[in-house]
Amino acid sequence: MKHRLERVNEVVKRELSELISRELNFQPEVLVTIPAVDISPDLKNCNVYVSVIGASYQKSDVLTELEEHRITLQRELSKRVVLKYTPHLHFKLDNSIERGNRVLEIIQDLDEPPREE
Repeated sequence: MKHRLERVNEVVKRELSELISRELNFQPEVLVTIPAVDISPDLKNCNVYVSVIGASYQKSDVLTELEEHRITLQRELSKRVVLKYTPHLHFKLDNSIERGNRVLEIIQDLDEPPREE
């Protein structure tokens, strides 16, 4: 059963990514990706983790716009992915890319030799 959920997660992630990129228009300086999707075992709820590269106010704008278009996205998803239930989408902000960049900055700071004063 676990492998089935992983496959469903991957299909939902791929289709939602395509729908969002095609249907929604965000500001040009904002990059929106879906790094992960977690669907419940009963297929009724789906957490969609959204990564937004941009200013902090743009992140909240993206989440608001996704919530406004949630019903349309669910309807289009049900046409593309045939499941027993169409999952209810819950959008959540994913900060893993920013955390990764911060870790890389710290590592680069450690590699620099100390300055002599």
